[in-house]
Amino acid sequence: MRFVQKLVLAVVMLPFIAIQSFAQDYRLQRGDTVAIEVLEDTTMNRTALILPDGQISVPMVGTLPAAGRTLAEVQADVASRLAPNFATAPTVYVSLSALRERVTGPARVISIYVIGAANSAGRVEVPPGATLLQALSAAGGLSPFAAEKRLQLRRVDKAGNETIYPVDYDAIERGTSKIGATRLKDGDVIVVPQRRLFE
Repeated sequence: MRFVQKLVLAVVMLPFIAIQSFAQDYRLQRGDTVAIEVLEDTTMNRTALILPDGQISVPMVGTLPAAGRTLAEVQADVASRLAPNFATAPTVYVSLSALRERVTGPARVISIYVIGAANSAGRVEVPPGATLLQALSAAGGLSPFAAEKRLQLRRVDKAGNETIYPVDYDAIERGTSKIGATRLKDGDVIVVPQRRLFE
């Protein structure tokens, strides 16, 4: 009887073991989404889309390469980069949240425009569903001269009406603002003003 129970358990667990093995050996691709968990600071838990440049953006870390790497490699990289911010080494888990959308023909992207004090201002192509933070990451992040509390997301609707959303990057980093997770639309403009003299 005990043998039968073990056999049934093995048959039931086999698909889960195979999936876990696939996920650990899988090389991440642009457009995949990963889930990041930090046990010591749950405000850092989030999902991150791997951008066309192969990077992901993580608070307190910045951007880091993900495409072409395994989950274990990304996990180790995030943990080592976060370590200086914690008294003891943080416990970090990185898992595969979603595979990139498979499309036939040319890859679908949307164009976002970043102007002002970004490291690579200009037109940035990101996958549909990319967030404001991911677009800033694709634009090389903010320059040292950026007025981090006065960013703007500008969006024009089909009727030609413009809506301006204030963005406080400092608040996003502190985890007190969720605007960094705003999904962007084709044609959105992110304005990054320069700091004033005593700002």
